[in-house]
Amino acid sequence: MSPTPPTPPTAPTATPATTADRRRTVGEIWLVLGLSLGQSAVYSVISLMGKLTAGRTLASQSATLNSPASPRPYLDLSYQLSGILFAVVPAVLALWLLSEPGRSARRRIGLDSHHPVRDLAAGAGLAALIGLPGIAFYVLGHALGITATVVPSALSPHWWTVPVLLLQAVKNAVVEEVIVVGYLVTRLRGLGLRTPAVFALSAVLRGAYHLYQGIGPFLGNVVMGLVFCEYHRRRARVMPLVVAHTLIDAVAFVGYQYFYDALAPILHLP
Repeated sequence: MSPTPPTPPTAPTATPATTADRRRTVGEIWLVLGLSLGQSAVYSVISLMGKLTAGRTLASQSATLNSPASPRPYLDLSYQLSGILFAVVPAVLALWLLSEPGRSARRRIGLDSHHPVRDLAAGAGLAALIGLPGIAFYVLGHALGITATVVPSALSPHWWTVPVLLLQAVKNAVVEEVIVVGYLVTRLRGLGLRTPAVFALSAVLRGAYHLYQGIGPFLGNVVMGLVFCEYHRRRARVMPLVVAHTLIDAVAFVGYQYFYDALAPILHLP
C-alpha cells in the first residue's frame, strides 16, 4: 500500500506581516506628505476658498510665489536661504526612507548624475513641452476668470535676488519631483496600486498644492503631473524632471524680475 501523499501547502493570501507592512507604508506616506506637499495642498485649498468667497473674481486677485520676509535686505536674505534649506528636508527624508541596504535611493529613482547630457536634453525638452503650453493655459484661464494673477516674484532688486530665485527654482524642483514622483509613485506601486491610480493620485496632489493660484493652474499641473509620471514610468529617472521643473520656474521667476514691463500686458500682471 503506497503512503498517502502529503497535502501540498497552500499559498498564503495575506500574512499579518504583510498587513503590518502595508499599514506602516500608508502611515509613512501620510507623515511625509503631512510634513511637505500634503500640508501645502491643505493650505492651498483654504487659500482658494478664501479667494472664492472674497466677493471678487479670481482674476482680480493675486498669488505671489516669492515674497520678501523683511524690509531689511540681509535679514530678508537670511530668511530666504533658511526657508530654502528647511523646505528641502522632507525630500531628503523621503530619500532616506526609500534607501535600502546596498541600494542608493537616488539611484533607485534616477536622481543620480550618471547621464548628465541625456538628462539635460530630456529636461529641456520636457520644459518646452510643459512650459510653453502652460503660458497659454495661464492666459486663457485668466481670461476665463478661473486663474488668479500670479506674481512670480515680489523681491526687491538686490545683488542676491537672482541667485535666490534660482535656488528657489531648484528647491521647488527637487522637493516636488522627489516627493510627488520619486517617493510617492514608488510607495504606491509597492502597495499594489495599478498604474492609472498611481498616476492620478500623484497628479491630483501636484494640482492640489497649486490651488492657491486658481482652478486653471490646478488643471495645468494635473496634466504636468501625468506627463511627468509617464516619463518616469518609461525612463525610471527623476533627474530630467528636476531639470525641466527648474528651467520652468527659473524662467518664470527671473524673467518676471527683469522683463516685467514686456510681460505685464501679455500675462495681465498687476
